[in-house]
Amino acid sequence: MRIRPACHAALIFAGILGASASAGFAQTAAEIAQAGGCPGCDLEYADLRGLALEAANFTESDLSDVDLKNSFLPGARFLEADLRRAEMEHSDITAADFTSARMAGADLEKAQASGAVFARARMRGVDLENLIADRADFSSADLRDAKLRRAVLTEATLAEADLRGADMERIDLSRADLRAARLNRADLDRANLAAADLAEASLEGARLTSADLTGAELNFADLSGTRLRRTNLSGADLRNVSGLTQRQLDLACGDAETQLPRGFTLPLCRTAQP
Repeated sequence: MRIRPACHAALIFAGILGASASAGFAQTAAEIAQAGGCPGCDLEYADLRGLALEAANFTESDLSDVDLKNSFLPGARFLEADLRRAEMEHSDITAADFTSARMAGADLEKAQASGAVFARARMRGVDLENLIADRADFSSADLRDAKLRRAVLTEATLAEADLRGADMERIDLSRADLRAARLNRADLDRANLAAADLAEASLEGARLTSADLTGAELNFADLSGTRLRRTNLSGADLRNVSGLTQRQLDLACGDAETQLPRGFTLPLCRTAQP
C-alpha cells in the first residue's frame, strides 16, 4: 500500500499487507489516530472498520473500497477524496466535509451525517438508505440513481442537485431546499416534502404518490408527467408550474390555501372538507 510523502512519516502499513489482519488494523488505526488523519494518502482497500477520530483529515486521500463501517469520524475532512465503493454503514460522520469527493457506489446506509457537507460530490448510485442527514448540504451533488429510502434530510440543502432516477420512497425532505434540483423519474412515493422549496425543480416523470407537499413552494417547477395520485398539495404554491394538467390534479388533493394556475381546480383533501 503506497503512502505519499505528505502523510505522517511514521505511518507503516506493512501490517495490512504481511501481518495478521487484526495486528495490521490495530497498527494502522492507531497511527492514523496519532497523526490526526492521513491527507493525500493511498488507503485503497484499507481495513479501518471502527476507526474513532474526531476532525480527521483525509483531504485528497484515496479511500476507494475502504472499510470504514461503524467508524466515529465527526467533523472529518474528506475534501476531493476518492471514496468510490467505500463501506461506511452505521458510521458517525456528523458535520464531516465531503466537498467534491468521488463517492460513486459508496455505502452509507444508516450513517449519522447531520450537518455534513456533500456539495458537488459525485455520488451516483450511492446507498443512503435510512441515512440521518438533517441540515446537510448536498448542493450541486450528483445523486443520480441513489438509494435514499427512508432517509431523513429535514432542512437539508439540495439546490441544483441531480437526483434523476433516485429511489427516495418515504424520504423526509420537510423544509428542504430543492431549488432547481433535477428529480426526473425519481421515486418520491410517500415522501414528506412539507414546506420544501421546489421552485424551478424538474419533476418530469417523477412519482409523488401519497406524498405530502403541504405548504411546498413549486413556482416554475416542471411537473410534466409527474404522478400526483393522492398527493397532498394543501397550501402549496403551483401558480407558475409548467407541464401540469387537470387530470393530474384530479388525482391529488389540496385545501383553500392551495394556489393553482388560472383555470385549474383541485379536490379537497378529506381533512380539509368543511
